Amino acid sequence: MFSKGQLIFAVLFFIAFVCVMIFTYRKDLKLHKHYYKGSLWILIAFLLFIGVLFVIKSLLKE
Repeated sequence: MFSKGQLIFAVLFFIAFVCVMIFTYRKDLKLHKHYYKGSLWILIAFLLFIGVLFVIKSLLKE
């Protein structure tokens, strides 16, 4: 399906991409803590809302 060279390139690209993303995130960590304070609660509320919708759907299906 893929040649050996394409697979090697894909693996190396993935490793480089992850390293750059980690470096960038660590560099901006102070900004993230300042500007995105409380965003975890929004994520929890969103997941809870999706869960409630799933429960309602399963109850109404029966």
